[in-house]
Amino acid sequence: MLRAATQVLAHVPSFASHGSKPSRVLAKDPGLATAFTAALRSWEAAVAYPAHQAYLNAIHPRNLPARPWWGAADPAADRFAPAGEMMPEPEFLGLMAAVDSFGLLTLAPEVAARAHADLADHRLGRNLDLAAIEKATGDVVAVGAEPGSLVMHDATGSFGGRPLAAIRTAQADDASLAAAVLFDNLSAKATAALALLHLLAQTGVEASSIDYVLGCGEEAIGDRYQRGGGNMAKSVAEVCGLSEASGADIKDFCAAFIPALVMAASMVSAGVFQRVAVVAGGSVAKLGMKFQGHLKSSQPIMEDVLGGAAALVEADDGGSPVIRLDSVGRHKVSAGGSQPAVMTALAMEPLARLGLSATDIDDYATELHNPEITEPQGSGNVPDRNYRTIAALAAQRGDIARSDIAGFVATRGMPGYSPTQGHLASAMCYAPHAVDRLTQGEANRVLLLAKGSLFLGRMCQLSDGMSLLLERNPQLERR
Repeated sequence: MLRAATQVLAHVPSFASHGSKPSRVLAKDPGLATAFTAALRSWEAAVAYPAHQAYLNAIHPRNLPARPWWGAADPAADRFAPAGEMMPEPEFLGLMAAVDSFGLLTLAPEVAARAHADLADHRLGRNLDLAAIEKATGDVVAVGAEPGSLVMHDATGSFGGRPLAAIRTAQADDASLAAAVLFDNLSAKATAALALLHLLAQTGVEASSIDYVLGCGEEAIGDRYQRGGGNMAKSVAEVCGLSEASGADIKDFCAAFIPALVMAASMVSAGVFQRVAVVAGGSVAKLGMKFQGHLKSSQPIMEDVLGGAAALVEADDGGSPVIRLDSVGRHKVSAGGSQPAVMTALAMEPLARLGLSATDIDDYATELHNPEITEPQGSGNVPDRNYRTIAALAAQRGDIARSDIAGFVATRGMPGYSPTQGHLASAMCYAPHAVDRLTQGEANRVLLLAKGSLFLGRMCQLSDGMSLLLERNPQLERR
């Protein structure tokens, strides 16, 4: 059973220039760097952004207003939402310090003071090592002068443009322990931990009752000998108080959430474990990735947030959505890489196996990248493209008429709303919505589809993917 799922965001405008694309491009053009900084959003604007409210489960994506969303702030938007929260940057820096096990991060005194005070008042603050924030306080300029270190400068003027924090390299001659890599990993750990803490608070589940944690993030933790060896999952379990848990990471590029969910459900179904959490943190590398298109379109820099997510799988509690392990769809080596071939393998084949029509699925959750981020840079509307392919295949099967394709997309698909961090966008971001709709009777079946680009590792030309069906628990009908 999928007991619960949470989503969090951290608004980190001062991190954005350290994304992979901005860090390479901005250094070559000071004028562009100035324009980049000027286009960064305030925390208030980021909270009120409708797509972020959909990510936090305050609004269903099909109820989003007409685009453009970036000019349509929601005055009722709140930092805290049903799935989690959007954390401001100073607090997030404090959270990073609180989960830093090796003293890598140094915070400016004024940043540390604000972070400590705000996190002490936070509803989850009692779960954090706030003393670590005091220990992390220091001379950021001096640390930034050390060879290989990385400095985060205030990008929005909240601290007068001064340096906010610095992170040391752990070993100068090891590229896997460079400051930029550690910064990415520590950010991922903090966002994943925040999501897991919200999951524990939302469910009331004792942290010590969770047996295992599976990580499905994009980070690569290791050293020169095991560059992506992991394990983020167990490190998150430790800081969240899961004293009886162990863990491991699942790597499958953007597709990793569904294999992790399948493995979690399989472990529980087999009786190996009673409770398994799936977690993922955000990717600093992908911040500002498509900023050039945003500047050309006179938009704000849209990729200024880190996402985090957590889900809890456990034995049947009589009401949580059922994970149908007999529904798993796979993108086999022999399937081919065309869009129709991928969607046939992930959507049509599992439905045929179960004797279901395409219209037996209420919600299809696929790659839900926010089109306001992807379109200006030329990547198009990814969710719309996927949904039209699924609808066309449904028409080809005879499940709907060709004239019904647009209606199928509108009622069973949805606009993309997730930050462009692929493991979060590929169905994981819809998990809180799916749990709500399946438990409240608004939907009977939700199909989660995830895709990954294996060719990014330069080991093969293939992509990958997996799908999984969630169903309303039949015991709800008998109550």
